[in-house]
Order: sequence, then C-alpha cells, then structure tokens
Amino acid sequence: MSRRKHDREENTSSEPEKLKEKDYARELKKLHVELVKLQEWVKHKGLKVCVVFEGRDGAGKGGTIKAITERVSPRVFRVIALPAPTEREKSQMYVQRYLPHFPAAGEVVIFDRSWYNRAGVERVMGFCTAEQARRFLEVAPMFEKLMVESGIILLKYWLEVSPEEQTRRLESRIDDGRKIWKLSPMDLLSYSRWYDYSRARDEMFAATDTSWAPWYVVRSDDKKRARLNCISHLLRQIPYKEAPREKIKLPKRQQAGKYQDPDYPFKFVEENY
Repeated sequence: MSRRKHDREENTSSEPEKLKEKDYARELKKLHVELVKLQEWVKHKGLKVCVVFEGRDGAGKGGTIKAITERVSPRVFRVIALPAPTEREKSQMYVQRYLPHFPAAGEVVIFDRSWYNRAGVERVMGFCTAEQARRFLEVAPMFEKLMVESGIILLKYWLEVSPEEQTRRLESRIDDGRKIWKLSPMDLLSYSRWYDYSRARDEMFAATDTSWAPWYVVRSDDKKRARLNCISHLLRQIPYKEAPREKIKLPKRQQAGKYQDPDYPFKFVEENY
C-alpha cells in the first residue's frame, strides 16, 4: 500500500475535524433561540430545573455553561459555583449547603460542580474519609429521587476529556494571562492523579446512574462540538413549547416638552478604541 493511500485511509477512520468557528456560531445561534423559548416556557409553566455539570479539570464545564447562559436571563438561569466549605458548613449535613440553591418555580439552576464533589475531588484528595464517600454514594440516589419526586427536573452531565487533550488545555493556561487563574495548586495535584479520578468516576457512575437521575456523558475533546451536543441534548430532555405572549410593539416616545439637555461637564470615558 502506498504512503498516500495509507494516509487517506487513516484520515477517513479518524475523528471528525474540529468544528469551524463560523459553523459553530451559526449552530449556537439556533440553539440560543431555543434556549430562550425554553426559558419562557419554564417561567410560564413554573418548572423547576436543576442541571449538574461534572468532569475533570479542563474538561470544558465552564465554557459549556457560558454557552448555555450567555443569551438567557440570569434571573431564570442561575449558575452556582460554590467555594470550598467553611468550618461551619463542614459541621453541617453534607448536602445542606446545596439545598438553599435549589430551583423554585420558574428557575433553571446550573451547578458548576455539585454535591458530587464528595464522590470526586474530596474522595481523591482525602478531604473526606472513605466511609463518608461510601455513605454518600449510598445515599445520593435516594436524595435525588426525593428531588425528582418533588417536581425538580434533574439533569446530570459528565464531560469526558482525554488525557492528551487535558494536558494540552492545562499547559495552554500556564502562559496565558486570561487563564492563569484556572490553574491552582489543587488543579496541578489533581492532574497527577488521573487514574485515581478514573476509579472514583467509575464507582460514582455505578452507584448513582439511576433511571430517575441518569448520567449523560459528553465527549469534550472538541469544545465546540461538546457545547452544541450538550445544549441540544438538554433541550430534548425538557418538553417545551413557545410560551404565549403578545406581539411586541414599541410605544411612542413622549415629547420633549420643556426639557432641554443640561449644560453639564459629563465625565465621558476616553475612547481609545
């Protein structure tokens, strides 16, 4: 077999090329329109939606959440990214710090990491005991069943990134002033324990991938495809229609009357661009 033919066959069997920016922007615009429709339907019907995002460092959780929320109202789509627990919170029932953030009617709450910290980072990094992790995996399905039975639509996403792509992404943060904040000492330590996280993920799936709250896995080596695939999947999980609303027409603006623009030295920002 010639070298050229071999290369052509390899290209045919390889994964699809990374999505081009213009194609991504076109498809994302369509999905944003549908997300707004979903938002209005959630408000109209008083739905309660809770979306959980988990995955390794560098898997693309933040970018996916940003893609979901950038065209919808932050009063409807609330993003929760809790810091490390305080000493007081450590003394509480484990899920207690998450409960106040659960959705009320007409809300979509997105957790950028969630109660599953106990099954992942806390377990791998030794922030909880083996018994606490075991007990969490035992109780989590029952806790989530209560959520679903209370009327919450619960969606759980795991973003799956390859070790090679994770390395590329984390290395790209080292010299990028926009991303250096994403590379904490904890991230570096977590990076070195890939297979400890793999074992924790596998046991988490085995214990908590239930019929009432299944895990959905998103391949995320191509960030753009991952975002589109995740959003389109999310939209399919929540039946919605276009909410009824009156046709919008701008009213006439009032007449100026006796109003005159003030002679005031406004401090305008310098126009450097």
